Amino acid sequence: MNRELLQQWNDALQARHPRDTIRWAVQQSEGRVVVSTNFRPYEAVLLHMCVCEYPDMPVLWVDHGYNRPATYRHAEALRTLLKLNLKIYHPRISAAHRDAVYGPLPGPDDEEGLRQFSLLMKLEPFQRAMRDLAPKIWLTALRRVQNPHRANLEMVVWDETFHVLKVSPLLHWTDSQMESYLQEHGLPNEWDYHDPAKADEKRECGLHAGWKSQKLGA
Repeated sequence: MNRELLQQWNDALQARHPRDTIRWAVQQSEGRVVVSTNFRPYEAVLLHMCVCEYPDMPVLWVDHGYNRPATYRHAEALRTLLKLNLKIYHPRISAAHRDAVYGPLPGPDDEEGLRQFSLLMKLEPFQRAMRDLAPKIWLTALRRVQNPHRANLEMVVWDETFHVLKVSPLLHWTDSQMESYLQEHGLPNEWDYHDPAKADEKRECGLHAGWKSQKLGA
């Protein structure tokens, strides 16, 4: 991917409303666009914006099997409310199978264990989904305020692992802006979310970490 072109896109979109960025992404995609979600807090903002621009946009959810009940209920509520074209992908083994073979979930100090969990329970099904859906554009809910890794991200980047243009329309939005959008549009939220692949909010998810290409291979 041409770096100068990426910079042009980032410069042009930096001050635009996220809805404008999503509209631009859909136009660039030739109908091959997906938005990924994990139904964490504030995910309803991006999902609402996406269906407003493209009602039938595929919504990719890798359900690793370890979500809390509130997250599953939230996912179903949003699926119904927004009429999401939800594409759910699961790991090749169940949570019970993983626990029996590999033991308890890794803690925040077990870096290798967290990477192994990500590879098995998140990255493999995500890679399979991206092959099946074959998007040109991948929309994400990444925001700079979420963790240190994301603080210096660009809105439009080329993802070498999945060979796709990754666009984060909400990159510059604050929690206050997200909260205001939820209230304005009457959208639900939920806070009982936990990602066992991260163990804490300061660590980066395997889908967006720099090591993912080495782990996944070609």
